[in-house]
Amino acid sequence: MKELLRSTDPTIMAFATALLEGEGIACFPMDVNMSLLHGGIGALPQRMMVREADYDRALRVMIDNEIDLGK
Repeated sequence: MKELLRSTDPTIMAFATALLEGEGIACFPMDVNMSLLHGGIGALPQRMMVREADYDRALRVMIDNEIDLGK
């Protein structure tokens, strides 16, 4: 697994997930519940992981849709 993007905005994560799934790219959001552990302040970023074999294709999808990768 390789980190594709990082964001504190849950709407970005949902949009990225929908785009990737629409392209047939498996993705796994990590750290989704971390902000709940810290009072729900949303200061901790979530990470979107993809398989290394899909990384280049997934990166192209993010760039084509002007999604900030947060890195």
